[in-house]
Amino acid sequence: MANHKSKINSKRLINAAKGLLVYFLIGLAALIFFINITGTGKNSNQIPISQVITDVKDNQVSKLTLENDKITVDYKNGQTATSVKETSDSIYQVLKDAGVDPNNVTIDVIDTSSQQAWLSILGTVLPILLMVGFFFLIFRQAREAGQGIFSFAQSRAKVFSKDQPQIKFSDVAGVDEAKKELSEVVEFLKTPEKFKSLGARIPKGVLLVGPAGVGKTLLARAVAGEANVPFFSIAGSEFMEILVGVGAARVRDMFAQAKKSAPAIIFIDEIESIGRMRGMGISGGHDEREQTLNQILVEMDGFTPNDHVIVLGATNRPDLLDSALIRPGRFDRRVVLGLPDLEERKAIIQLHMKGKPFTKEVEVDRLARRTVGFSGADIANMLNEAAILAAREGKKAIDPKDLEEAATKEKLGPRRSRMQTEEDRKLSAYHEAGHAIVGHFLKGIDPIHRITIVSRGVSGGHTMFPPSQDRSNETKSRLLDQITTALGGQAAEKLKFKDISTGAASDLEIATAIARAMVMDYGMSPLGPIASRPKSMFGAWMRMPEDGTTISPKLQDRVDEEVEKILSNSAVEAEKLLKSHQIKFEEVAKALLEKETLESEEFEKIVGKKTTK
Repeated sequence: MANHKSKINSKRLINAAKGLLVYFLIGLAALIFFINITGTGKNSNQIPISQVITDVKDNQVSKLTLENDKITVDYKNGQTATSVKETSDSIYQVLKDAGVDPNNVTIDVIDTSSQQAWLSILGTVLPILLMVGFFFLIFRQAREAGQGIFSFAQSRAKVFSKDQPQIKFSDVAGVDEAKKELSEVVEFLKTPEKFKSLGARIPKGVLLVGPAGVGKTLLARAVAGEANVPFFSIAGSEFMEILVGVGAARVRDMFAQAKKSAPAIIFIDEIESIGRMRGMGISGGHDEREQTLNQILVEMDGFTPNDHVIVLGATNRPDLLDSALIRPGRFDRRVVLGLPDLEERKAIIQLHMKGKPFTKEVEVDRLARRTVGFSGADIANMLNEAAILAAREGKKAIDPKDLEEAATKEKLGPRRSRMQTEEDRKLSAYHEAGHAIVGHFLKGIDPIHRITIVSRGVSGGHTMFPPSQDRSNETKSRLLDQITTALGGQAAEKLKFKDISTGAASDLEIATAIARAMVMDYGMSPLGPIASRPKSMFGAWMRMPEDGTTISPKLQDRVDEEVEKILSNSAVEAEKLLKSHQIKFEEVAKALLEKETLESEEFEKIVGKKTTK
């Protein structure tokens, strides 16, 4: 650490010296330029030497001032002029040769010998200094470039030592099952003899799998904090460079550093960027990424033993990883993290509420039910946004209104203030009222939380149906109700205005995606229990199935027919519901035009309580 600091200080001193040298050279050049300009500049009132002699003869000159070859002439009438004599000539001799007595005029001679000496020195030394400075900078840059080339192979991992502030398991909430799995890794690092005495082998690696924001990186840091060991953190993309073999060299260097600090933890975030299945490169050959992956495979479970160094990897695309990387002996364990359930959201909310003042009306249970589908990062950001909103309005504590606005902003984006014509407002009001009425009278849809025609993100309004409970599966009837609700906005436009607008574009995308998934993935159509969507090994851009088969044109036509049938039937159902509840539909739309936003209680006053199954 001390060596690292001394390198940083020496580098700062060298940079400071370079800066001073540059400023010094610039100053010298400016000084010489100024002296030359002032010394040789031409005065607008310059006269020839013959005119000076004539004026002295006519007794018009009171004083001559001589500075090198420059003559300043002061006339008795107060005017001033300048002239230049030959360098080899003396002013006294020039006047005598012209028949003028030098005693008739006052002559002052200014001694500039010291100035001329300095100019001569600077004229000699400055070019040398400029050349020395130029070559110094050239050689300095070349040396740094050479060091940069040799440092390519050094690991870019950030090292967190035991002396730095640590994150503990108590700082992570909502992932109790994952913490139990990882607590064994902590025990392995703390007391390896306990396991070795029974013949147990310490895990080589633990793969953390889950969507973005669920706490994979935070958990990895908590493991290092609990085990109190050095923690090497690096992203998968940091191994890659233009030069071939750099990634593999960095892997070797990183593992070498970790072994010196053992027991230690290496954390590779976004590991799929270097751990993808081999042979899938565009060139189809042994590219740089594959060399890096091969080196990781060797370091984790190769000929040389690798004890007391555990590799933690994080990814949200485990399907892309090479089978050799995730086999036992390398990543022995896979810890799956999902979106938090109700109790886990409560724990996360309580953790992030620490240090923030809240009013008595804020209920953790209600807030947890409001945030179904939020990740841990979403909840943390929501509470932070609520604190910012409260501070902006000068409040002393955060209230439910701030939390509701923050939760809406987290999912739909910030409120947009834009000028809307009355026609647009009316269209948005009836469109959202259509969603609300259709969803309210379908038993498979959760109760409405809020309806608004206030613009957020790219939408001109929205109707919120947050899930009333956590669900891991969807039924066919619920999916059909979701499609019908999504088509309720366009059905409302058709019923009220006898026309449709472009505002239903996102609704149609959602409805079509659900219908196609029902037919092609879930077997929820007359086609029967068949998964007809081709699965690609190479990504969505290459439609090549794993088993080598493709969907036939005949089956594709039947799929399209079934999707169209589902969408058409749902659109008809939406129109029927709106016609049968047209009075309430009109009342909701008018209330939206008046208030712009309707909460669940206000909506239910108009249409009544929602009936459940």
